[in-house]
Amino acid sequence: MFSSERLKGIDVFVCVAESDSFTAAAERMNLTSSAVSKGIARLEARLQSRLFNRTTRRLSLTDAGNAFYRTCTGVLADLEEAELALNAENAEPRGRVRVDLPASYGRLHALPVIIDFVQEHALLFPHISFSDRFVDPVEEGIDIVVRIGGPDVWPAALGHRYLGSQRLIFCASPAYLSKHPAPQTERDLEQHSCVVFVLGDGKLGSWHFSGSQPGDIELKVMPARIAIGDGEGQITAVLAGCGIAQLPTWLVKRQLEEGTLIEVLPHLATDGLAMNLVWLKSRQGLPKVKALLEVLEKELTPAGRRLEISQTRPDRP
Repeated sequence: MFSSERLKGIDVFVCVAESDSFTAAAERMNLTSSAVSKGIARLEARLQSRLFNRTTRRLSLTDAGNAFYRTCTGVLADLEEAELALNAENAEPRGRVRVDLPASYGRLHALPVIIDFVQEHALLFPHISFSDRFVDPVEEGIDIVVRIGGPDVWPAALGHRYLGSQRLIFCASPAYLSKHPAPQTERDLEQHSCVVFVLGDGKLGSWHFSGSQPGDIELKVMPARIAIGDGEGQITAVLAGCGIAQLPTWLVKRQLEEGTLIEVLPHLATDGLAMNLVWLKSRQGLPKVKALLEVLEKELTPAGRRLEISQTRPDRP
């Protein structure tokens, strides 16, 4: 038979895990630090497992604590869904929602959308992380993920919306082009310094070229002058005159407009990886998830935030 004792301390544990501090958790829950500390101690005693690593400077989850945190947040999410189902008129987005964004695209385009949304909904509490690695929303308990690239077939537990494919162009700085003749063909790139992306495993990223058939993409590894594992870092190197890079238009739009970067080989511009909006199907009915998904789908494009594009695009007759 289920015992209500098993629920005791879960809310305190989750709050401490998310606050990284007994004191901060106590303030959020209107409790004393002593009460929070004793609550965690009782929970650890009942579970016969240490949930936190404690030092004088830092509080962090143990491996067991991480596993228990994922379970607890899932339980609390299920309870939240049950309450909302009984109170359907409560449509105001509220509570914690976890979002993971690609590092550069997330900071430049997705984060401003979320910030604007949060400013309109004071009860919403987003937890936003940035990563370019593969993220498993089911395993990591993430409500919404924006991703560049993805599997051919998405798992059944995930909802998925294709936002389009990013456009890749070749760029160099005026300073670099003043010293090196602009390339005219793909083969000319072999005679230039190339700024390429380095993957997490140390391998160099490929450059994309249109294939012999419509829609085909050929991937080629170019001779690198410098390799950087961050898109904004690549821009820094190109602006400094280190060479030519193949970069997505959403990343270099401002520099192209200002003239600090110049597109070369425009006839070789091509589509790159797909951009996707992904979410947990089990959470999509929650007002906070549904509303945020709607605004992200409306605002995000492979070229950047839709609002920014409309503001910079010249009026057409």
